[in-house]
Amino acid sequence: MEAFLVRHGEARSEHEDPKRPLSDPGREGVEKVARALAAKKIVVAVILRSDKLRAKETAEILARSLLPRAGVRETRGLAPQDDPWLAKAELEEASGPLMLVGHLPHLGRLASLLVTGDPERKVVDFQPAGVVCLSFAGGLWEIRWALSPAQA
Repeated sequence: MEAFLVRHGEARSEHEDPKRPLSDPGREGVEKVARALAAKKIVVAVILRSDKLRAKETAEILARSLLPRAGVRETRGLAPQDDPWLAKAELEEASGPLMLVGHLPHLGRLASLLVTGDPERKVVDFQPAGVVCLSFAGGLWEIRWALSPAQA
């Protein structure tokens, strides 16, 4: 099974807008990544996102290109300071490929937990609008590839 961890696109500063929507360059970066994922024929059953506006906007842009069967859903466990064990449990219960749209430091800790068993052992850098594809086989998660807007 595959899982796709996505950091939200570049957002406006809290000073600029307390709700922190995507900035224009952030929106463009997510759109670029979404097109690249669609070109790779990536299939996801559902896109799960945090309750933050920047994650919602990122997930909606991705969904327009990827057309997940079960759409986009807000879920607990993807906020910046959430426990990565919650998202790990969600991934382990999934019956199809999932995309999780969230934030740092949570996504970095989740990737580390999945790959090494230790959420504090850094294994990957997440760029804004960056995607990391993980594969689960034989009881282990491994990083298959990563994609950032600069690479798309």
